[in-house]
Amino acid sequence: MAEPMGATRTSEERRRDRAEAIERFVRDYAPCENEDLLREMLVTICRLSADGVDRGDLKILNTALKELRYAFKVFAPYEHIPKVSIFGSARTPEDHPQYLEAKKFAEMIGGAGWMVITGAGGGIMRAGHHGATREASFGVSISLPFEQLTNDVIADDPKLVNFKYFFTRKLIFVKEAKAIVLFPGGFGTQDEGFEAMTLVQTAKTAPIPIVLCEEPGGTYWKHWRSYVKAELLGNAMIDPADMDLFHVTDRAEDAVDAILKFYRRYHSMRYVWDRLAIRMNSPVSAEVLSELNERFADILTSGRIEQTNQPIEGENGAFADKPRLVIAFDRRSTGKLRALINRINEAG
Repeated sequence: MAEPMGATRTSEERRRDRAEAIERFVRDYAPCENEDLLREMLVTICRLSADGVDRGDLKILNTALKELRYAFKVFAPYEHIPKVSIFGSARTPEDHPQYLEAKKFAEMIGGAGWMVITGAGGGIMRAGHHGATREASFGVSISLPFEQLTNDVIADDPKLVNFKYFFTRKLIFVKEAKAIVLFPGGFGTQDEGFEAMTLVQTAKTAPIPIVLCEEPGGTYWKHWRSYVKAELLGNAMIDPADMDLFHVTDRAEDAVDAILKFYRRYHSMRYVWDRLAIRMNSPVSAEVLSELNERFADILTSGRIEQTNQPIEGENGAFADKPRLVIAFDRRSTGKLRALINRINEAG
């Protein structure tokens, strides 16, 4: 409706009108417990219009949002089942020892109740689905002008998600996985491995097992580790403790063991303001708690490591049955944080 002659609305009035319209829209067409976030998203859409954003940029945002929404929907029914993302070359033949070791790993981790996520292509990706079986597999495929064809194990499965953008696909690989295993591969495998380590090192994601696996007697990851040790660690580009953010092995059995050991006592973690709550499946003894305080005092910004049997304020009651270690973590010493998790898993 046109405004009356002479009427001029202030910017504050326009913002208020917009907020009221968005409030009505969400209440009528998108009611849920997270209406506040949906309202923020609609405000962002209005700002994109006001900014005069280029159509090409809007296409990127639109496609990314649609891809992520659909992926979230596909994974949601399986959120309580642990998953491992498997990376490796799409060019590895099915009779190659690396393929057979990847297949063995997937079989074994599947037998432990886990599901696998791969890029849905051939080679190592197919080996992951081959070993885990179609029922325990997710595929996150990427549209490429060459090479990437969906393998016959996961093709047409409702747990197959197709992506246009690498960055949305990468998000799903890390967000949905409680462990990452990399077999030998090309640029893509190296990219996924370094990104996962970077996210853990910079505390942008919680520590997870990152296992670099190959066939018995293989040298791919051994040479890679030698390079990292000589050039990155040797030139002080990473900390010595960062070498503990990954585990190198040439046995599928050891890869499975490294993952399951990580969750022996450790369950999950949550940052709440300036504190980190480390949730555990069982408490540690007073002796171990004292040892942790002595050994890891240098990763604290204040106070001591404390143990509690209930969620801390700000966790919203999540995993209320889990005991916790509560620390004022410096959010920088992630290699030592991983060592702390290792110690609580080993104790008792």
